[in-house]
Amino acid sequence: MGAGHSHGGGHADHAGGRHRWRLAVAFGLIGSYFVVELVYGLLSGSLALLSDAGHMAADVVALGAALVATRIATRPDPTGRRTFGSYRAEVFASLLAVLLMLGVAVYVVAEAVSRIGGAAEVASGPMLVVGGIGLVVNLGALFLLRSGSSESLNVKGAYLEVLADTAGSVGVIVAGWLVMATGQPLWDTIVALAIGAFVAVRAVALGRQVLAVLAQHAPEGVDPTAVADDLVGVDGVRDVHDLHLWTLTSGMHVATAHLVAGDDADGHAVLDRARDVLRESHGVSHATLQIEPSDHVGCDEIGW
Repeated sequence: MGAGHSHGGGHADHAGGRHRWRLAVAFGLIGSYFVVELVYGLLSGSLALLSDAGHMAADVVALGAALVATRIATRPDPTGRRTFGSYRAEVFASLLAVLLMLGVAVYVVAEAVSRIGGAAEVASGPMLVVGGIGLVVNLGALFLLRSGSSESLNVKGAYLEVLADTAGSVGVIVAGWLVMATGQPLWDTIVALAIGAFVAVRAVALGRQVLAVLAQHAPEGVDPTAVADDLVGVDGVRDVHDLHLWTLTSGMHVATAHLVAGDDADGHAVLDRARDVLRESHGVSHATLQIEPSDHVGCDEIGW
């Protein structure tokens, strides 16, 4: 029985490394504005500002995770025990962002309910000023990240986070204008609830993706049955079993499989063709493939 280790490309996200400076600048902009928004949200009594500040806090974590991911992607492991590297750091950081976002959403809803029927004082002036500054900051960060978002998944994720922040800043400006125009602080509560709901929906969607990665589900958009059929279609392959597909971290899909080859099959050619099928047709860049002779028995009896 022969074994083959097929590499479809390097692990490091070099595109993310090239755009690391963009992430660093965006992180500085968003982090600084988060502090300003949080302070003025507390001073003005604006729940819309506070809810958007909580959203910004989650995005600071997301940007920080993207920065960390680009740093550790090529860092060697001196212990030799991290056989898959440290790529899951990005996933765990995303899980932290999910918990933070859900906490923000719960706080906003609880605070909004407590204000209903009350006489909360909301300073609309600081809301408009801080919301306007936030819009400018977010637009600047979007401009920085846009060009890198087409090359790096890390940068693309950060770009989408900042895009959502921009929507939150627009919501704060709208709330401030409505409070100023009508004299009714209820508008601040309504807009805050909308921002809180938006954050919660995004948190749940991101949480599902994180759990799917941690549970080692097949990558989104990759059909295991189609992968097996394509591998069986490789010249020289008679059967495929023990096929496993999962995501190590964003954009890094992994596969293992046993390929039953014909007696006259060229093992090296089978590995090359199978590797090309996985990489080009299914986006799996790293695969460990084992070639088995057609008369070998026992391996296909494993039930997982």
